[in-house]
Amino acid sequence: MNDIATPALPTVDARIYPRGGLDVLSREEVARLRDASAGGMHELLRRCALAVLTTGSTSDDPRAARELYPDFDIQVQQQDRGVRLDLSNAPSMAFVDGQIIRGVAELLNAVVRDLIYTSVELAPEYADELNTSAGVSDAVFRLLRNARVLQPGDPNLVVCWGGHSINRDEYMYTKEVGYQLGLRGLDICTGCGPGAMKGPMKGATIAHAKQRHRRPRYIGITEPGIIAAESPNPIVNHLVIMPDIEKRLESFVRLGHGIIVFPGGVGTAEEILYLLGILLREQNEHLPFPLILTGPAGSAPYFERIDQFLRLTLGDAATQRYRIVVGDPPEVARQMADGIHRVRQYRIEQKDSFYFNWSLDVPLQFQQPFVPTHEAMAALDLHHGRKPHELAADLRRAFSGIVAGNVKEEGMRRVEEFGPYQIHGDPDMMQALDALLRAFVEQRRMKISGEYRPCYEIVA
Repeated sequence: MNDIATPALPTVDARIYPRGGLDVLSREEVARLRDASAGGMHELLRRCALAVLTTGSTSDDPRAARELYPDFDIQVQQQDRGVRLDLSNAPSMAFVDGQIIRGVAELLNAVVRDLIYTSVELAPEYADELNTSAGVSDAVFRLLRNARVLQPGDPNLVVCWGGHSINRDEYMYTKEVGYQLGLRGLDICTGCGPGAMKGPMKGATIAHAKQRHRRPRYIGITEPGIIAAESPNPIVNHLVIMPDIEKRLESFVRLGHGIIVFPGGVGTAEEILYLLGILLREQNEHLPFPLILTGPAGSAPYFERIDQFLRLTLGDAATQRYRIVVGDPPEVARQMADGIHRVRQYRIEQKDSFYFNWSLDVPLQFQQPFVPTHEAMAALDLHHGRKPHELAADLRRAFSGIVAGNVKEEGMRRVEEFGPYQIHGDPDMMQALDALLRAFVEQRRMKISGEYRPCYEIVA
């Protein structure tokens, strides 16, 4: 019996002429983007470009797009008139009647812009600067400024976190919250992918149209290890690719004026722990930062479990930094709008900018990139008796490692080669962590499709 061959997906060859900050590149910058050697940028450019050309994909497997389009390539050409991007065997879904969709072209431009700027900004000569907390924050500022998302004006940017794999009721709820935020003139920033990252933006588009909100911002912040697994959703109109997860997280908390957390999995838990770890520091004790955990009525048990885990690990003080609102989108939007008003008054009193939260103290342990090797995961200090922000930093790394094992190609490769990560800690903490992760698996919050195979083992 002969195997039935999978029909080839339609592809397009095209030439794209970037605009908006990419009219010219130096010869050295072009050479970096074309470098296909070990350590060169061409493969990274190819992966990120393919991700945006498959914008709207529902897969969360970083290898899926490359398997569907194995012959895709992108080349950067320098011309007298500027820069040209040559695409070969590109997904036809990014084109209409032979012309690339304008929004997709803008995202493709953002890929080239951010990758080349990062290669310069994080070059070896800046290594000493990146060993200090202030130096990392300055680098984050420059990366965001280069992406043109730092805009003076009244605070109105709400960061929305939540899972890429959520059920239909939860997705519709995120849309309704986004709608209520949009009616109040608030813009949206998410991790740019599907699920809870897409819903608030989709809801806000209708409200912004009703309110005649001019130039709405739908900012998506990602990083190279995530974008291949979570292609940008079609509503994102400002894409920013940060060099690593830590700078991505700092971008959220420096750029946003408040944060809403919808149901999610390990990535969402990582984000919550990151923010609470920072807010629990004495230096940030009096800094207003509205944080609301919300979902439909059916998600109440999810937030109860999250709340219990945070109380056990970080203490009751952590729970004072967030509110849980279930099943009431208008109330979520009202509380967020009120919270952002308090942020505005505080920034005026502190003479801090509206577009970048300089007053927030982010320690170096939250900024240094964590590479989730098996040795690093096993060495995490998950025990009681530590300062809450220090424990939060290591808990955040544990969840970050699981994210890598779930959806990042390098992490998946490590798990395939060496087996699941082992996570050690105090028995009660490990029991609570195991219960939380098991709940994520049972609720299908780990993967969009297919059976989930744990990339971790909990060891008390």
